[in-house]
Amino acid sequence: MSAPTLAAGALKKRAPVRPARILLHVFLAGTALAWLAPLLWAIFSALRPYSETSEKGYVSWPDTLNFDNFTNAFKQSDMMHYFGNTLLIAVPAVLLTLFLSSMVAFYVSRFDFRLNLALLLVFTAGNLLPQQVIITPLYRMYLLTDLPGITASGKLYDSALGLVLIHVAFQSGFCAFVLSNYMRSLPHELTEAALVDGASAWRLYWQITLPLCKPAMAALATLLSIWIYNDFFWALVLISTGENMPITSALNNLSGQYFTDPNLVAAGALLTAIPTLVVYFVLQRQFVSGLTLGSNKG
Repeated sequence: MSAPTLAAGALKKRAPVRPARILLHVFLAGTALAWLAPLLWAIFSALRPYSETSEKGYVSWPDTLNFDNFTNAFKQSDMMHYFGNTLLIAVPAVLLTLFLSSMVAFYVSRFDFRLNLALLLVFTAGNLLPQQVIITPLYRMYLLTDLPGITASGKLYDSALGLVLIHVAFQSGFCAFVLSNYMRSLPHELTEAALVDGASAWRLYWQITLPLCKPAMAALATLLSIWIYNDFFWALVLISTGENMPITSALNNLSGQYFTDPNLVAAGALLTAIPTLVVYFVLQRQFVSGLTLGSNKG
């Protein structure tokens, strides 16, 4: 190693740490702690028996830490049943959303016509509409839609199908927007060559364009799975039978009429968060890429 390189390395080691950098690290550490504080407090509460916290208060040194609240919450809420309800809603909703939005994105990105941009804006505008604005007419429509023999309730209301359809309706706009931006970045020569060879529009979509969109589809599948799994609003409004509710709404089973054990509820909430954490850590790369997907394409 040459003398100038050694001198530069020594100078770099001796360089003082700037106050701005120290403040930045303090700010980032404080922000991270502020975000983690509710989660850490929930874990701390879930590990303590309620009898101890009611006697000594929540801000006190614990004498007993165990997993009894997690065991009781899992059994009392019949969590496996509601996990199954959630899968029955989330899996079809994710697959159907990706399928329909990818067809819309393919049409507006690979074919040129006058209303191309307007059609994409119509789908995207659905994401700008607050859910609470349409809840009254949507609730009435669900009650008046009869589906005898298709759903257990005989109506679109109080059924897994109703939740699947509303999730597809609200998530398709975002997915179509992201996928259209991604498809526009694909070489048009592929489409032109396939058209010259006599390929149909369906073959262009299914066999040529869609396989190239696997990174975008994987990222959106991760995001959609987490969003739909964590949904509380639609399940609360469009489901009335307790046995049909997804896992997020079923936490009400841990609340009594006259008394609620907050430590038990904290344990139940942490258990329901486990699947989303598993999805995030397993598909972390796709999740992070999904946050910026399409930002540099257009």
